[in-house]
Amino acid sequence: MFKNNKFLILRRITQFSILILFILGNYYGLKVLTGNLSSALLLDTIHLSDPFAVLQILATGFIASADILIGGATVLFLYALIGGRSFCGWVCPVNWWTDLARWLGTKLGTNTKTGFSIPRNLRYWILALSFVLSGVLGYAAFEMISPIGFMHRSIIFGVGSGIFVLIGIFLLEVSVLKNAWCGHLCPLGAFYAIIGKYGLIRVTHKVENCTDCMDCFKVCPEPHVLSIVTKESGLIKSGECTNCGRCVDVCKDSALKLSHRYVKIKLNNISE
Repeated sequence: MFKNNKFLILRRITQFSILILFILGNYYGLKVLTGNLSSALLLDTIHLSDPFAVLQILATGFIASADILIGGATVLFLYALIGGRSFCGWVCPVNWWTDLARWLGTKLGTNTKTGFSIPRNLRYWILALSFVLSGVLGYAAFEMISPIGFMHRSIIFGVGSGIFVLIGIFLLEVSVLKNAWCGHLCPLGAFYAIIGKYGLIRVTHKVENCTDCMDCFKVCPEPHVLSIVTKESGLIKSGECTNCGRCVDVCKDSALKLSHRYVKIKLNNISE
């Protein structure tokens, strides 16, 4: 059980532990994490800010405080170093919600039979539009409608009107298109895909072990990033990989491994 779901279990522990720390920090005086995902304090000393939100603020023409800028730069550097969309897979509070919806829709067979599709690069257009609208409207546009912010505030500070947006996303994932929000629409995911493209943590594939079972494609929220599977050894280089480890969990052939960018993989006596 644990072996086949170890990364899933670890991700859930991480996601809910962060939420619990925010609750304890905001309400019970345990100053490990206070604030929210947009702006937080770590150990009551280190400022952490959502770099996407900071850039939207700058796009409005307003000048952010030094603490906000430093906090944004800190988080930006961290995720650029780790790589991929690690925030999406390991931190984002919407991830478990959309995973649940995708699982339910797959069980019911409702999110695979509609024939409805939207291009995955739409999220990059929404990312660009977020900055344009921020400049035009004079406030951080995406932050006003962000399901991520709605989910986090609903859990930490109590349910608000944003719950209807989250229910809408759940129904969309169950009945229309799996991975609709995280895989096609979320501009924050697009943002982290760009900055995490050259990070250290990467899934690696060893073609000699691969038996073409395709189990990894069935569970991957971004299956297109697995383009080298069954073909060659190497790194999953796309920044759109969430580093969630689900492909590693389900691979019975030990062909996939969560490793780092500088791993050496031998293929036909050639190291790459």
